[in-house]
Amino acid sequence: MLVLLPPSEGKTPAPDDAAPLDLEALHHPGLNPWRRKVLDALAAVSARPDAARVLGLGPSSAAEAERNLRLPEAPAEQARRVYTGVLYAAAGLDSLEGAALARAEGHVRVVSALWGLLAPTDRVPAYRLSMGVRLPGLGPLAGVWRGPLADELDEEVPGRLVVDCRSADYAAAWRPPRTAGDWVGVRVVRGGRVVSHHAKHARGLLVGHLCRRPGAVPEDAEGLLAAAREMLDGHVLGARIVPGTGRQVLLELEVG
Repeated sequence: MLVLLPPSEGKTPAPDDAAPLDLEALHHPGLNPWRRKVLDALAAVSARPDAARVLGLGPSSAAEAERNLRLPEAPAEQARRVYTGVLYAAAGLDSLEGAALARAEGHVRVVSALWGLLAPTDRVPAYRLSMGVRLPGLGPLAGVWRGPLADELDEEVPGRLVVDCRSADYAAAWRPPRTAGDWVGVRVVRGGRVVSHHAKHARGLLVGHLCRRPGAVPEDAEGLLAAAREMLDGHVLGARIVPGTGRQVLLELEVG
C-alpha cells in the first residue's frame, strides 16, 4: 500500500533551536538534484518585489515569502509536525508511535511542490510553495516533478495498492503506471452529494486508521473498503467502491 497525501497550506515552523535541513537525510535521495533546483528557484523568486504574486500568496501570507529566503539554514522538524490543517489534524500523524509510526513511515508519502516526496519523519523547514505555481526558470511545478517522481515511484508500485488523497494540482505531478495495483481515489459525499468541507477531515480519519489498525495493510481496493468500514461511526456513516475515471476507482465515504 502507498498512501499519497497533499501537503497542508498552513505549516508550523520548527522550534528556533532545532537543527537545520539535512537534504541528504531525506527519503528518496534520488530527488535531491531536483530539490536543489527548486530550492534555488524559490529563493530567487522570493527575493523579488513581485514574489507574492508569482507564488500566489494573499495579503495575509505575503510576508511568509521571506521565509523561503533562508530555507537551507532554517530550523527543521518532522514533516508530520510541520504540516498542519484539517487532514493532518484528523490523521494524527504527529502522535503516532511504535508500529503505527513504522507503518506510516513505510506506506505514507506527502507529494510536495518543494521536496517532491516526503516520508512523515523527514525533517524540513516551514515554507510557502504550492504545486500550482510556475517558477521562473523552471516552469509549472507539476511538470518539473513529473519525470523525477516517475523515476522514483514507478519501480516501487508494481502490484501495489495506491490510496490517493491528493488534490488535483498534486495529482498532476504523478500518475501510477499500469503496472501498479488498484489505484483508489477517496471521495467524500453527504446525502449523495460530493462535499469539500468535510472531505479533508474524512480523508485524514482514513489515513490515521490505516496507520493504527492492527493486522496487515490492505493489498487491493476490496481490502481498503473492508478497512474503511471498520471506522464507521457518527461521522463516517458508510463506505463503498464506485467507478472513477480511467483506471482509477473511488472509495466513497459517506459522512453525516
